[in-house]
Amino acid sequence: MPKVLVTGAGGFIGSHLVEQLVTQGADVRAFVEYNSLGSWGWLEQSPAQIRDNIEIFSGDVRDSHAVRQAVQGCDTVYHLAALIGIPYSYLAPESYVDTNITGTLNIVQAATDFGVGRVVHTSTSEVYGTAQRVPIDEAHPLNPRSPYAATKVGADQIALSYYRSFGAPVTVVRPFNTYGPRQSARAVIPTVISQLTSCQKAGQPGRIKLGATRPTRDFTFVGDTAAGFRAAAGCDAALGEVVNLGANFEISVGDTANLIAEVMGIPLEIETEDERLRPDASEVERLWCDNTKAGELLGWTPSYSGREGFRRGLRETIEWFQNGENHAAYKADIYNV
Repeated sequence: MPKVLVTGAGGFIGSHLVEQLVTQGADVRAFVEYNSLGSWGWLEQSPAQIRDNIEIFSGDVRDSHAVRQAVQGCDTVYHLAALIGIPYSYLAPESYVDTNITGTLNIVQAATDFGVGRVVHTSTSEVYGTAQRVPIDEAHPLNPRSPYAATKVGADQIALSYYRSFGAPVTVVRPFNTYGPRQSARAVIPTVISQLTSCQKAGQPGRIKLGATRPTRDFTFVGDTAAGFRAAAGCDAALGEVVNLGANFEISVGDTANLIAEVMGIPLEIETEDERLRPDASEVERLWCDNTKAGELLGWTPSYSGREGFRRGLRETIEWFQNGENHAAYKADIYNV
């Protein structure tokens, strides 16, 4: 099988993608961020048959030399490595520029130099800002409202410029709000589940703290998102294209929290905490994905679709978080920036 590189392989979506690729028989090189503990991130939780069949490469996408070593000999590159926490981007914007923009430049330059067959670059629905029309298709104007979103616009355009300028075989996939097992507590669904799980364990009512509850999101189960990446890599017609990956289902943050509480069987009381709110002009009020292009171009449709699909995905996510060892890894009592 051709050699496949996954950057950000130890992260939330990256680890699920690596598992799917190995299961499908791919020869995977997993690029994880170097750390003194030698941790592979969420790949540490992968089954032994997965871990035993991946090549680990520890490095930093900001380092062009490391990136060139990682890319060399690979036929396909899935580029997921990024700084993604929106609240932290208000505090450390320069680090987002270095990782998201320079890191992407390093990837597409190395891919061009070594003749890689396909680069699947990860964007985000945050680049659209608040929807000016719904559902949001790929022609929707870009209106980044946070330093994080701005750096993703920059990274997307760097990747696409290499397609136009040098013929780099780039496809940009633009996931909407992915959720599922292993997601960071910075995201709203893990925030709700981890807080409610702590309440249940303590025998207390379901009192939780959130930021804004009115904004709407289009949540996509992580297995569907990873499948969308694989579909993009196998589609020649997707070269030079931007493709949304979303469930085409809109729900507010508040209604999401209530649905989680309903699935968990616990009464819910929400307290708005100021430190969890984005700056007023930075909030994205509405995201709702038009996934028509993904269906027509990639043959991809989400298997967790509509309200019932969302409920099913939430149930699987809740089961994972309620595992004692998994829940212990999260600090539900503090706000994770």
